[in-house]
Amino acid sequence: MFDSRYDSDPVARMKPRRGPVQRREVPLAKGLVVEHSESEWCGAVVGAREGFVQLEDFRGKVRSFPITDGFLIDGEPVRLGPPKRRPAARARTASGSFAVEQRRARVAMPSRIFVEGKHDAELVEQVWGDDLRVEGVVVEMLQGADNLEEVLAEFGPGPSRRAGVLLDHLVRGSKETRIADAIARGPHGAHVLIVGHPFVDVWQAVKPARVGLDAWPSIPRSIEWKKGICLALGWPADEQADIAEAWSRIRGRVRDFRDLEPDLVGRVEHLIDFVTVDPAT
Repeated sequence: MFDSRYDSDPVARMKPRRGPVQRREVPLAKGLVVEHSESEWCGAVVGAREGFVQLEDFRGKVRSFPITDGFLIDGEPVRLGPPKRRPAARARTASGSFAVEQRRARVAMPSRIFVEGKHDAELVEQVWGDDLRVEGVVVEMLQGADNLEEVLAEFGPGPSRRAGVLLDHLVRGSKETRIADAIARGPHGAHVLIVGHPFVDVWQAVKPARVGLDAWPSIPRSIEWKKGICLALGWPADEQADIAEAWSRIRGRVRDFRDLEPDLVGRVEHLIDFVTVDPAT
């Protein structure tokens, strides 16, 4: 018999339990306060390695215990499990846009982006290549602004076949500006967008700090610009292979759009928008 004032026998509750203790799994986390069941050591988690968890008590003393031991949180039996993984941040491309999970490049669309030469094309590919493949935009080389009118005539721009053009040194009074103005007034003007950056060459669109400079050197007009840059940097410049090697060095310092001047980034983004817009809108 037992006292009717109790719902159950209090002495029976004091008897040790039989069978395994059911323990709730708690993810391991720095700062989590737990008590080691066997030693009654209580402390906050400050580290974990090689199967042991480190607990720091209120005096700052640290002890290690096997992570497989039993622990208590507010008197409740728990077992320490692996820490919760933070959801991975959505990947971005070198251009700063969100990466798209796509195994294959899209079939090329009719519209095109034209750039002056190989170095321009390589830089655009390096930074915007993922975006262009997703959109199905092909970048072609003009081999110089002087060829633009002939290339566009062969391409045949139209409402659903737009041409975006990136030119170097598109500043007032330059040869490139005169070519752009003539094409804008011509029969293809409505379906062609010509933009440009103010730099002598696309090399200058790379921020000078990326190659250890405060500013790109000023090169006299009597010296070919790329050769002059190589000489100013103390790099070989006798052969075309030297120029190619110099560009490889410079381009190798470009990690993403943040290493490029805004004057180039904005122009390329404008061209991509122009050639990918739905003609019906």
